[in-house]
Amino acid sequence: MPTLTGVHHVALTVTDVDRSVPWYERVLGFESIGCDDDHPTGMRKAFLRGPGFGITLTLVQHPVSEYSLFDERRPGLDHLTFSVPNRTCLREWTDRLTEHGVTFSPITEEHTAPGTEVISLRDPDGIQLVLWARED
Repeated sequence: MPTLTGVHHVALTVTDVDRSVPWYERVLGFESIGCDDDHPTGMRKAFLRGPGFGITLTLVQHPVSEYSLFDERRPGLDHLTFSVPNRTCLREWTDRLTEHGVTFSPITEEHTAPGTEVISLRDPDGIQLVLWARED
C-alpha cells in the first residue's frame, strides 16, 4: 500500500478572507505566509502557518453571491481540532479567548477519549474549532 506521511494543509471556506485572516492571527496565533488574489475564477486564498507545528491552514473565499454560515450537520467538515500540551495550557487558552471576546465552551472531559479535555469555539464564519489536551 502507498504511504501517507502526514497532513500538508487544511482548507476552510470562509465568507471574507480579510476578516478571517486577522482573527486567526490575533486569536490563535497563526502567521500569514502568503495569499492568492489572482485566481482566474475570482477565488481568494490566504495561507497561514500554525504556531508550533508544520500544518498550513488555507482560508478560501469563493466568488458567490449568497453565503450561509457553517453548519456541521451538513456533509463536509464537522470540526477542526488543535492539540495543546496539557490542561494548564487549556486554562491559559480560556484567558486568551476571553481577552479576545471569543465565546467558547467550558473545559469539558472528552467523552470519546477518557483522560482528555476540550474547549469548543467558533471562528467568524461559525466553523467549529476545538482545543484538545490530555490531562496533566
